[in-house]
Amino acid sequence: MKLTCVATPGSGGDYHTPASHLLEVEGVRLLLDCPVDLSALAAFAPVPLGADCGDAGDLIRAVPYYWSPAAAAAAKAGGVDAVLVSSATGMLGLPFLTRLPSFANTKVYVTELAARIGKLMMGELMEMHSEFVRYYGLDTDGSPKWMQGEKLHKLLSSLQNIVIEDEGMDLAPLMPLYSAPNLEECMRKTQTVKYGEEVCFNGMLMLKASSSGLELGNCVWSIKGPRASITYLPSTLFVSAHALDCDYNSLKENDIILFSDFSSLNVMDENNENLGENAMVCDDSLLRADGVDEDEYVQCLSKNDDIAEEIERISFICSCISDAIKSGGSVLIPIGRLGVILLILEHISETLLSSNMKVPIFMISDAAEKIISFTNAVPEWLCKPRQEKLFSREEEALFGHVELLKEGRLFLFPHLYSKGLLAAWKEPCIVFCLDWSLRHSTAVHLLRRWHADKRNLLVLEQGVDTELTLKPFTPAAIQVLECSFLSGIKVRKVNPLLSVLKPKLVLFPEDLKSRCPSKEDAPWSYLYYSKGKTIEIPNTREDFEVGLPTDVAFGLQPRQLDKAIAVARLRAKLHLSKGQYVLVAPKDQSDESNRQLLHWGAVDAGRLLSALQEKGIECAFPADDDDGPAGCERSILITSPGEALVKMAPEKTVIYCDDESTTRLIYDALSSVCNGI
Repeated sequence: MKLTCVATPGSGGDYHTPASHLLEVEGVRLLLDCPVDLSALAAFAPVPLGADCGDAGDLIRAVPYYWSPAAAAAAKAGGVDAVLVSSATGMLGLPFLTRLPSFANTKVYVTELAARIGKLMMGELMEMHSEFVRYYGLDTDGSPKWMQGEKLHKLLSSLQNIVIEDEGMDLAPLMPLYSAPNLEECMRKTQTVKYGEEVCFNGMLMLKASSSGLELGNCVWSIKGPRASITYLPSTLFVSAHALDCDYNSLKENDIILFSDFSSLNVMDENNENLGENAMVCDDSLLRADGVDEDEYVQCLSKNDDIAEEIERISFICSCISDAIKSGGSVLIPIGRLGVILLILEHISETLLSSNMKVPIFMISDAAEKIISFTNAVPEWLCKPRQEKLFSREEEALFGHVELLKEGRLFLFPHLYSKGLLAAWKEPCIVFCLDWSLRHSTAVHLLRRWHADKRNLLVLEQGVDTELTLKPFTPAAIQVLECSFLSGIKVRKVNPLLSVLKPKLVLFPEDLKSRCPSKEDAPWSYLYYSKGKTIEIPNTREDFEVGLPTDVAFGLQPRQLDKAIAVARLRAKLHLSKGQYVLVAPKDQSDESNRQLLHWGAVDAGRLLSALQEKGIECAFPADDDDGPAGCERSILITSPGEALVKMAPEKTVIYCDDESTTRLIYDALSSVCNGI
């Protein structure tokens, strides 16, 4: 097996740009997630809207290109057999691949819900991108001018702290956006899977998706072959406020864990280092304890402390929103995470109600209404408390946005120029949009309107280069609140998780080695990987199991060798089916029914000599070979029809012969004096 990390999370927010890997197992090449890093858009200036468009400086004024190192690496590798997608954001780069001829037979596996949300997000990305195309026009003469000469150096300078790390001057990951036909072709190659459903790829691998707990439809993949079982563990939560909790128990029997959860370890734990001495107690206390029961690890993973911290952060955000509204300002929230939006809507509703403030809340997105509607249509992906609420007889809404819609306080519109928006528009207001890059459509228009007023508030996810992102809107007086949200496993829960799953090997990012020290005397070993380097994964199994169908097993006729061993003869073919080797008996076995294939027992030299002579073979004991005591080695010298030598010892019999016909006669004679099957 081989592993290559082809992309690490972008600096513009780890949830929006998950990591990506190439994994070779059982002769199959898999691409694990294919995202697009939208933080590269910060190098491009938004479409000017008038004379007061701001100073874009060195930003590129052209139709933007999109950064997808995963798609570029897969294309450079010559193609992949299948793509496993763990989230809607992890499929945004797929059309870059599926539009290439070398990917005509590539299969894409993704959960039903992630596929539906991902398609909507890709459609919205193309819709927002069309505004650039309408303004600048398409590049019809090959590479655009800004990719040459001085403009290229300016681009590299702008991107240096965003996406370009060790790639140097390689701009292959920077691609023109796909088209609607590319998107449709991509979706035709997509095979959706239900929650917990097992699917078989090419008879070799069994693939299973289970909830990761981070967002609705996000999943952890289990990959099982005849000689390896692997867990692909992207950003994961064990207790979620809206999505179904991660089912880590289903991953216990897997040999290898590919830990791809960079996000929370890079951002969240840095923010929580000052929370107090108890921040690491769950991990440290368990590491020091002797004979810790597995239940204690499970209790550690099942604590809702992460959710409590998340709710505390969202409550703080809501208080800042309330302060901005009280001062007469409006609030722009360009966050593309469904779960975060749902929680903010619930808590801002309570905050506004307690303060007796009545302000409209707008969600302006072409995909927003459809994505929001999924919350009532996918009960299998909801957390247990919300599932119980859904199936109870109470009329309480699953999420807070339902009541806001009924009360006319939340408005959903696809565009700023949508019919009815002007009639409903009132400031101050709160606006959600899905474009956290601040380079497209709604976010750009509203920032043009609000950037110079210090009463207004912009809520950004931490990781965005705020100075570069707001450069086209300078001078900017608008307040900026940078927030971090739960994006995966916390450092203190990594070792308890491994203690429950008990893998044989953990594939872990080199960059996080110092931040998450390995457990002393752990029964598993670590193999560290880094971006752009291919590592060999050692075999964790010395052998593998072979299945035997029931009808074939009952047809065997074993012969007892001793009290502990019985041997049966079987003619069969080795098949690979559903990730497991199986012995399948042919329909016609008559030609082999009387042939003895296995012999055992000590060979009596005298009986063998007589049997050989009965076959017409000229043979004798050598002159110096007398009939010694039992247990001594004896030999038979054969002179005709061909020369041969048979040496017999208590533990083995060896035949030396170059003539095929003579060998066959010796074999028949030997069979007549031995037991056989």
